[in-house]
Amino acid sequence: MVINPTYLAQRTRTSVNWNDAKRRVISSYREWLRSAPEIQTMYSLNMPVSRVRTKVRQEFERHRYVSQLNVVDMLLFQSHSEFQETLNYWKQLSHVLKYFRAEEDPRARLPKDFMSGFLEGRN
Repeated sequence: MVINPTYLAQRTRTSVNWNDAKRRVISSYREWLRSAPEIQTMYSLNMPVSRVRTKVRQEFERHRYVSQLNVVDMLLFQSHSEFQETLNYWKQLSHVLKYFRAEEDPRARLPKDFMSGFLEGRN
């Protein structure tokens, strides 16, 4: 399989207004959802496609209430670069599985406050 580095490449651009940003976010979200079966196959993930799609939704929902247009543009750029790196197989399995680690390993979750993390010996 020959990997073309410009596959999925896009120009970086800023959104003109909120409607344009919304359209771009929905487009990016749909790209991720459509590629979930391919990601599962490429990385031989031992989980159903529905779980990959659920994690994609959670990642998008994390930034649902961002209120600055330039921050939305930056998040879109990061989303697309992650998408390109994932589908071009530039990531290793551990890079993909880090998104699912907190669900499987209870110690991977962040402590609820500084003091409990300090007493656990976490940085």
